[in-house]
Amino acid sequence: MRKALIGLFTSAAIALVGCVTINVYFPEAAAQKAADQFIGNVLDESGVAKPSQGGAPTTPAKPAAGKQPSASLLDLVIPAAQAADAPDIQIRTPQTDAISARMKDRFRGQLKALFDSGAVGFTANGQVAVRDAGALPLDQRAQANAIVGQENSDRDALYREIARANGHPEWEAQIRKTFADGWVQRAPSGWYYQNASGAWQRK
Repeated sequence: MRKALIGLFTSAAIALVGCVTINVYFPEAAAQKAADQFIGNVLDESGVAKPSQGGAPTTPAKPAAGKQPSASLLDLVIPAAQAADAPDIQIRTPQTDAISARMKDRFRGQLKALFDSGAVGFTANGQVAVRDAGALPLDQRAQANAIVGQENSDRDALYREIARANGHPEWEAQIRKTFADGWVQRAPSGWYYQNASGAWQRK
């Protein structure tokens, strides 16, 4: 009887373990931070003007004498110990460094001018596209298409490489979406981008 009970419990335990699946969640906050770092590096170092912050910068108010600044809402919601344990995203590999260098060269070259003219914009899937070929002289359109093609090839490789470098190829679509949002957020005023429905808007 005892052996039968042990066997029954063992079988149940094995069945329970077999039903458990490991769910590795996508660290969205860490990915946003990594994307912002990469995008800022590309745009700032290639001479692209930083986006307007909506007015003149203001100097933070100093706390009154004898008073300590209050904790931020984030500090209240996420304890410091938990925030310190947040997962990180690896974005620096030889491949991503090479992609970053090529992107900077393109923005320093003609890509920034294409964005400034409104001929090119950011797509909703993290790529770039020719939005208005009519904004370009006829003899420059083929070259613009070539530049866009090269840029998109590097962008696809970037998102794929970041997912691979972090050991989760299945994260590629989420990384792409995170970067797509990041490019728009970092874009200077006047540049075009696609909204979620695919319509072009001017920032």
